[in-house]
Amino acid sequence: MPVLPEIVLSSRNAKKIGEIAELLAPFEIPVIGVQDFPDVPEVEEDGDSFAANAAKKASAVATRLNRWVLAEDSGLCVDALGGAPGIHSARYAGEQGKDAANNEKLLAALETVPNEKRTAYYVCYAVLSDPQGNIRLESEGRCHGRILREYHGENGFGYDPLFLVPEYHQTFGELPAAVKRHISHRAKAFERLLPQIVRLFASLSSSRAL
Repeated sequence: MPVLPEIVLSSRNAKKIGEIAELLAPFEIPVIGVQDFPDVPEVEEDGDSFAANAAKKASAVATRLNRWVLAEDSGLCVDALGGAPGIHSARYAGEQGKDAANNEKLLAALETVPNEKRTAYYVCYAVLSDPQGNIRLESEGRCHGRILREYHGENGFGYDPLFLVPEYHQTFGELPAAVKRHISHRAKAFERLLPQIVRLFASLSSSRAL
Protein backbone atom coordinates (compact mmCIF):
# COMPACT_ATOMS: atom_id res chain seq x y z
CA MET A 1 0.00 0.00 0.00
CA PRO A 2 1.42 3.43 -0.91
CA VAL A 3 2.23 6.00 1.75
CA LEU A 4 -0.83 8.24 1.83
CA PRO A 5 -0.85 12.00 2.42
CA GLU A 6 -2.13 13.26 5.75
CA ILE A 7 -5.77 14.36 5.62
CA VAL A 8 -7.31 17.09 7.75
CA LEU A 9 -10.77 16.34 9.11
CA SER A 10 -12.90 19.48 8.85
CA SER A 11 -14.73 18.99 12.13
CA ARG A 12 -14.35 20.09 15.73
CA ASN A 13 -16.84 17.53 17.07
CA ALA A 14 -14.64 15.21 19.11
CA LYS A 15 -17.04 12.26 18.98
CA LYS A 16 -17.55 12.63 15.23
CA ILE A 17 -13.77 12.86 14.68
CA GLY A 18 -13.34 9.69 16.75
CA GLU A 19 -15.87 7.82 14.61
CA ILE A 20 -14.23 8.95 11.37
CA ALA A 21 -10.71 8.17 12.60
CA GLU A 22 -11.81 4.62 13.42
CA LEU A 23 -13.26 4.23 9.94
CA LEU A 24 -10.02 5.49 8.38
CA ALA A 25 -7.70 3.36 10.51
CA PRO A 26 -7.87 0.11 8.45
CA PHE A 27 -6.80 2.07 5.37
CA GLU A 28 -3.75 3.50 7.16
CA ILE A 29 -4.77 7.02 6.18
CA PRO A 30 -3.10 9.50 8.57
CA VAL A 31 -5.54 12.12 9.84
CA ILE A 32 -5.49 15.24 11.97
CA GLY A 33 -8.41 17.32 13.20
CA VAL A 34 -8.91 20.93 12.16
CA GLN A 35 -8.94 21.87 15.84
CA ASP A 36 -5.14 21.51 15.70
CA PHE A 37 -5.10 24.62 13.50
CA PRO A 38 -6.44 27.38 15.77
CA ASP A 39 -6.14 30.03 13.04
CA VAL A 40 -8.73 28.29 10.86
CA PRO A 41 -12.12 29.95 11.45
CA GLU A 42 -15.42 28.13 11.73
CA VAL A 43 -17.07 27.58 8.36
CA GLU A 44 -20.66 28.78 8.26
CA GLU A 45 -22.91 25.92 7.17
CA ASP A 46 -25.36 27.96 5.13
CA GLY A 47 -25.79 25.59 2.20
CA ASP A 48 -29.17 24.28 1.11
CA SER A 49 -28.17 20.61 1.25
CA PHE A 50 -25.85 18.20 3.06
CA ALA A 51 -23.72 18.05 -0.11
CA ALA A 52 -23.37 21.84 -0.30
CA ASN A 53 -22.37 22.14 3.35
CA ALA A 54 -19.84 19.32 3.14
CA ALA A 55 -18.26 20.81 0.01
CA LYS A 56 -18.04 24.27 1.55
CA LYS A 57 -16.39 22.97 4.72
CA ALA A 58 -13.86 20.92 2.77
CA SER A 59 -12.94 23.60 0.23
CA ALA A 60 -12.67 26.45 2.72
CA VAL A 61 -10.32 24.56 5.04
CA ALA A 62 -8.30 23.08 2.18
CA THR A 63 -7.54 26.44 0.61
CA ARG A 64 -6.73 27.95 4.01
CA LEU A 65 -4.26 25.18 4.90
CA ASN A 66 -3.18 24.04 1.42
CA ARG A 67 -3.87 20.45 2.50
CA TRP A 68 -6.14 17.57 1.57
CA VAL A 69 -9.33 17.91 3.62
CA LEU A 70 -12.10 15.45 4.35
CA ALA A 71 -15.45 16.90 5.38
CA GLU A 72 -18.91 15.56 5.93
CA ASP A 73 -22.30 16.94 6.75
CA SER A 74 -24.86 14.72 8.36
CA GLY A 75 -28.19 14.87 10.07
CA LEU A 76 -31.52 13.31 10.85
CA CYS A 77 -34.48 13.46 8.46
CA VAL A 78 -37.90 12.61 9.92
CA ASP A 79 -40.59 11.72 7.38
CA ALA A 80 -43.51 13.05 9.44
CA LEU A 81 -41.74 16.42 9.72
CA GLY A 82 -41.15 16.77 6.00
CA GLY A 83 -37.48 15.84 6.35
CA ALA A 84 -36.74 18.10 9.33
CA PRO A 85 -34.52 18.71 11.16
CA GLY A 86 -32.36 17.81 8.13
CA ILE A 87 -29.44 20.15 7.50
CA HIS A 88 -30.39 22.00 10.70
CA SER A 89 -30.00 18.88 12.88
CA ALA A 90 -27.11 20.19 15.00
CA ARG A 91 -28.91 23.49 15.70
CA TYR A 92 -32.53 22.35 15.60
CA ALA A 93 -33.30 23.97 18.95
CA GLY A 94 -31.42 27.15 18.05
CA GLU A 95 -27.90 26.67 19.38
CA GLN A 96 -25.21 24.60 17.68
CA GLY A 97 -24.54 21.18 19.18
CA LYS A 98 -27.00 21.23 22.10
CA ASP A 99 -28.05 17.56 21.94
CA ALA A 100 -30.46 17.59 24.89
CA ALA A 101 -32.38 20.62 23.61
CA ASN A 102 -32.50 19.23 20.07
CA ASN A 103 -33.85 15.91 21.28
CA GLU A 104 -36.51 17.52 23.44
CA LYS A 105 -37.68 19.68 20.54
CA LEU A 106 -37.88 16.59 18.32
CA LEU A 107 -39.92 14.67 20.89
CA ALA A 108 -42.30 17.61 21.25
CA ALA A 109 -42.72 17.89 17.47
CA LEU A 110 -43.59 14.19 17.23
CA GLU A 111 -45.74 13.98 20.36
CA THR A 112 -49.00 13.30 18.47
CA VAL A 113 -47.45 11.22 15.68
CA PRO A 114 -48.30 7.50 15.97
CA ASN A 115 -45.45 5.03 16.27
CA GLU A 116 -45.86 3.59 12.78
CA LYS A 117 -45.40 7.05 11.25
CA ARG A 118 -42.27 8.01 13.21
CA THR A 119 -39.96 6.74 10.47
CA ALA A 120 -36.71 8.58 9.88
CA TYR A 121 -33.25 8.21 8.45
CA TYR A 122 -29.80 9.51 9.16
CA VAL A 123 -27.87 10.80 6.15
CA CYS A 124 -24.16 11.51 5.75
CA TYR A 125 -22.59 13.25 2.77
CA ALA A 126 -18.79 13.04 2.71
CA VAL A 127 -16.35 14.76 0.36
CA LEU A 128 -12.61 15.05 -0.20
CA SER A 129 -11.04 18.31 -1.32
CA ASP A 130 -7.58 18.66 -2.78
CA PRO A 131 -5.26 21.39 -1.41
CA GLN A 132 -6.54 23.83 -4.04
CA GLY A 133 -10.14 23.51 -2.82
CA ASN A 134 -11.42 21.28 -5.64
CA ILE A 135 -13.85 18.53 -4.59
CA ARG A 136 -12.30 15.35 -5.94
CA LEU A 137 -14.49 12.67 -4.38
CA GLU A 138 -17.93 12.47 -2.77
CA SER A 139 -20.23 9.85 -1.31
CA GLU A 140 -23.56 9.54 0.53
CA GLY A 141 -24.75 7.01 3.07
CA ARG A 142 -28.09 6.51 4.81
CA CYS A 143 -29.41 4.47 7.71
CA HIS A 144 -33.16 4.05 8.18
CA GLY A 145 -34.95 3.70 11.48
CA ARG A 146 -37.68 5.07 13.73
CA ILE A 147 -37.86 7.74 16.43
CA LEU A 148 -38.80 6.44 19.87
CA ARG A 149 -40.76 8.34 22.53
CA GLU A 150 -38.08 8.01 25.19
CA TYR A 151 -34.31 7.74 25.44
CA HIS A 152 -32.53 4.40 25.24
CA GLY A 153 -28.77 4.11 25.75
CA GLU A 154 -25.97 6.55 26.39
CA ASN A 155 -23.62 5.81 23.50
CA GLY A 156 -23.12 8.01 20.46
CA PHE A 157 -24.26 11.62 20.24
CA GLY A 158 -26.96 13.79 18.71
CA TYR A 159 -30.25 11.97 18.29
CA ASP A 160 -28.70 8.52 18.77
CA PRO A 161 -30.63 7.58 21.98
CA LEU A 162 -33.95 8.14 20.15
CA PHE A 163 -33.05 6.52 16.82
CA LEU A 164 -34.14 2.88 16.76
CA VAL A 165 -32.61 0.55 14.17
CA PRO A 166 -35.41 -2.02 13.69
CA GLU A 167 -33.16 -4.84 12.48
CA TYR A 168 -31.18 -4.70 15.72
CA HIS A 169 -34.03 -3.76 18.09
CA GLN A 170 -31.72 -1.16 19.61
CA THR A 171 -31.04 2.55 19.24
CA PHE A 172 -27.76 4.02 18.10
CA GLY A 173 -27.38 4.96 21.74
CA GLU A 174 -27.50 1.28 22.75
CA LEU A 175 -25.58 -0.38 19.95
CA PRO A 176 -21.91 -1.18 20.60
CA ALA A 177 -19.51 1.09 18.73
CA ALA A 178 -18.22 -1.88 16.72
CA VAL A 179 -21.71 -2.50 15.32
CA LYS A 180 -22.45 1.15 14.64
CA ARG A 181 -19.18 1.40 12.70
CA HIS A 182 -20.63 -1.05 10.18
CA ILE A 183 -24.26 0.03 9.82
CA SER A 184 -24.42 3.79 10.39
CA HIS A 185 -24.98 6.39 7.71
CA ARG A 186 -21.42 7.61 8.27
CA ALA A 187 -20.04 4.09 7.94
CA LYS A 188 -21.90 3.58 4.66
CA ALA A 189 -20.70 6.89 3.21
CA PHE A 190 -17.09 6.22 4.15
CA GLU A 191 -17.28 2.58 3.04
CA ARG A 192 -17.77 3.93 -0.48
CA LEU A 193 -15.42 6.91 -0.16
CA LEU A 194 -12.31 5.45 1.45
CA PRO A 195 -11.38 2.96 -1.30
CA GLN A 196 -11.75 5.84 -3.76
CA ILE A 197 -9.32 7.91 -1.70
CA VAL A 198 -6.76 5.12 -1.69
CA ARG A 199 -7.07 4.71 -5.47
CA LEU A 200 -6.85 8.46 -6.05
CA PHE A 201 -3.73 8.86 -3.95
CA ALA A 202 -2.16 5.79 -5.57
CA SER A 203 -2.79 7.22 -9.04
CA LEU A 204 -1.37 10.60 -8.06
CA SER A 205 1.70 8.90 -6.60
CA SER A 206 2.17 6.89 -9.81
CA SER A 207 1.83 10.03 -11.94
CA ARG A 208 4.51 11.81 -9.96
CA ALA A 209 6.82 8.81 -10.35
CA LEU A 210 6.62 8.93 -14.15
